[in-house]
Amino acid sequence: MMFRRLFLGLAPVVLAGYAASVSAQATQHPPIVFVHGNGDGASIWQSVIWRFESNGWPRDRLHAIDVPYPLARDDDTKAQPGRSSAAENAAHLKSEVDKVLKATGARQVALVGLSRGGYAIRHYIQHGGGDTTVSHAVLGGTPNHGVQAIQGRTEGNEFSGTGPYLTALNAPKNAAGDEVAGPVKWMTIRSDNNDKFAQPDGLWIGARGTPTNITFSAPELKGATNIVIPRIDHRETSTSPAAFTAMYRFITGNAPTSTDIVPEQRVVLAGEVSGLGVSSTDPASGNSPNNLPLPGAKFQVFEIDGINGERRGLAVYEKTIGADGMWGPFNAKPDARYEFVIAAPGYATTHIYRSPFPRSSNVVNMRPERVPEADKNAPALVIMARPRGYLDPGRDKMAFDGQTPPPGAVLGAGVASSRIKPTGLPRAVTAEFNGERVTGRSWPLAESHISVLELTY
Repeated sequence: MMFRRLFLGLAPVVLAGYAASVSAQATQHPPIVFVHGNGDGASIWQSVIWRFESNGWPRDRLHAIDVPYPLARDDDTKAQPGRSSAAENAAHLKSEVDKVLKATGARQVALVGLSRGGYAIRHYIQHGGGDTTVSHAVLGGTPNHGVQAIQGRTEGNEFSGTGPYLTALNAPKNAAGDEVAGPVKWMTIRSDNNDKFAQPDGLWIGARGTPTNITFSAPELKGATNIVIPRIDHRETSTSPAAFTAMYRFITGNAPTSTDIVPEQRVVLAGEVSGLGVSSTDPASGNSPNNLPLPGAKFQVFEIDGINGERRGLAVYEKTIGADGMWGPFNAKPDARYEFVIAAPGYATTHIYRSPFPRSSNVVNMRPERVPEADKNAPALVIMARPRGYLDPGRDKMAFDGQTPPPGAVLGAGVASSRIKPTGLPRAVTAEFNGERVTGRSWPLAESHISVLELTY
């Protein structure tokens, strides 16, 4: 009531100044909608959101979406269980943008997409009315000219540079031959030569030694602002500090104050627990990811010792996941390390270990694992995972349980995880990557337990 009386008593010039400040903030901080890539989810944007917040962006104007079925169809024209078409991917984006516009009262949003997420953005802007609701479009690592452009090779797939989908998206929009059109402002971000999906050789598409007929510059678009960042990998085209700097400058016209993540005194965490479907191409794998809720899953959080990964007592948070799939809110200690445990029928009890959380986040999304058939007789299974980038022995300093490089990590930033099968009693296991260090515990695989050491950065 006090605010209302003061407001009503303000002089017209003050009211005008207040309205101008609100308008300036809306212009400076438009709502941003983040769109993940093929097989990913909203949590991939966690550190990017933190960096925007650390530079003054209001938390309620940063929205990361979860596509229910994030994997593209093998052939976009043919229905495939557990996968989405290009049109479905774009339609989901449109519905999320509509929600954000309604919630914020904004006239337009900025869109930031990684990989396949850039396809959804382009499709929505060109065919779904996004040309009026989007001010800026940032595409990180989007294979805008395909992961290959080989005539007759899987041309029904979204990622074929010679297929109908990309051919239509890339058709000239004006006399200059631009592949993008206004009034939307466009930017692409790519690696100089380290993006696994922009390679002249077919190694990462299962065709080593075969020319893909694309180049390192395949993510660029004529008519866009095209940014090249040395040595970043496919995911880092959107998640790295350098990519953040580029997108922040493009949207605001100014450089960010810092790329550091500013800690908060009060940290509140929440997210979604989702599951795995059965892959239509390999039913035995059972590891086709989706972003659908996993109701009935048991979710626990334990505070742990950062040196040996042992629990420091009983669970500090517990919940049975409901129909919405959400867990939280959980009041975390900013300097504490936690073990997140998910138990659900049809899955291994999954123990996820993370670095401390410097800021609040509502996209701490998690998914339990299934025991791979090839590993079912192992004493234990521990996974080192880097969701926001890859493991490149030629570029990164890393180790897994003392092994350098981690098993399976190969040159060229093409592998995002490593697996080991520790023997003996349950013990501490550590993953290290460019200064980040996560320690967890091994658990008996015979009792259907799997450990995941998940890197945040």
